[in-house]
Amino acid sequence: MDAPQTLRADPIALDFALYQELLQLHADYASAVDSGRWALWPEFFTDDCVYKLIPRENHERGFPLATLAFDSKAGLLDRVYGIQETLFHDPYYQRHVVGAPVVRQVDARGIHCEANYAVLRTKLDGPSTVFNVGRYLDVVVRTAQGLKLAQRLCVYDSEMIPNSIIYPI
Repeated sequence: MDAPQTLRADPIALDFALYQELLQLHADYASAVDSGRWALWPEFFTDDCVYKLIPRENHERGFPLATLAFDSKAGLLDRVYGIQETLFHDPYYQRHVVGAPVVRQVDARGIHCEANYAVLRTKLDGPSTVFNVGRYLDVVVRTAQGLKLAQRLCVYDSEMIPNSIIYPI
């Protein structure tokens, strides 16, 4: 498990208002990806972002293999196109339950924080089930459009995952 790092207040000062913005970013993200309006998802990220869905074991051992990996907003836009136009799958609804972010460090790269998440999936012909559980490891930066994710690592706990993860976690 990653050890908490000392919070430093340079160059972004973390105050109550900024923490509220961080909470809102997490809430808005969950709402967007749960709504099925996939075009909203890439807008939470910077142009040169990193987004990875990675098993906990690989993350903790420093292994680079990820289930999904994108290294730019253009990659996320391509994924949205795939979801909407080319991927064939049983449709399902998903619902995110996201814990309050814990700020681990503030430095020149941005706000380094983590938040636990659980994603529930409901297929149209069945009950809701736990789909994916883990934690977000984020680097959040201030942009002219507000707070954006420069990095989101979705580190999931289970080594067993469904045979396809279509929608963003």
